Amino acid sequence: MTLFDMKGKVAVITGSTRGIGRAIAERMAEHGAKVVISSRKQDVCDEVARDVNEKFGKGTAVAIAANISSKENLQNLVDESRKAFGKIDVLVCNAASNPYYGPLAGISDDQFNKILSNNIVANNWLISMVVPEMIERKDGSVIIVSSIGGLKGSTTIGAYCVSKAADMQLARNLACEYGPHNIRVNCIAPGLIKTDFAKALWDDPDTLKKSTARSPLLRIGIPDEIAGAAVFMGSAAGNFMTGQTVVIDGGATIS
Repeated sequence: MTLFDMKGKVAVITGSTRGIGRAIAERMAEHGAKVVISSRKQDVCDEVARDVNEKFGKGTAVAIAANISSKENLQNLVDESRKAFGKIDVLVCNAASNPYYGPLAGISDDQFNKILSNNIVANNWLISMVVPEMIERKDGSVIIVSSIGGLKGSTTIGAYCVSKAADMQLARNLACEYGPHNIRVNCIAPGLIKTDFAKALWDDPDTLKKSTARSPLLRIGIPDEIAGAAVFMGSAAGNFMTGQTVVIDGGATIS
């Protein structure tokens, strides 16, 4: 067994049909984990699970659709994951929402509430559903995908940044609560990554140039460059780390 071996582990990854979530699911599967592919649409989940099974072996992945805004959907995700694989060792809260770009003075109550509910409250719901079995086993890893937006101010995605800063604090709080049970709770804070979710921030060449001009690596990241940190946190390599936020941003926040 190597430090990064995930054989025998079951990982549930929300928002895992594309972008960062899919990269995490594929890399965890590559390292031996059974993975649950989840997003809002079942047909898309089925397609990704099929691809993972073809690549890493039959029975590696199952597809369970869930809308993170629904507590009932999330409970079903947990229940069906346990039916499929018997347990959940690693939970990756990756799915998030950002329906608004612009100054906070212009955001509607519905938009603000959706961002806070989906990006913070839903994470706490899902973690609370999964943690009891981890407590019984005295082992588990929870990973929240946050953002460097939680470390900086913004004039265009302020509400999203507020929610991502809260995710970092959620990880710290839950790390304190669940640490005595040998459950680790950590965050990954990506910088600008080439995903559909962040397309508004990189699709325009001028915007992209401004976003990367002061970054030491002078470029945007790709989803697979985030996945390794999740494998670290979900495997024995990360057993002594909890309550932390790992920034992966090409150096954008230091320059």
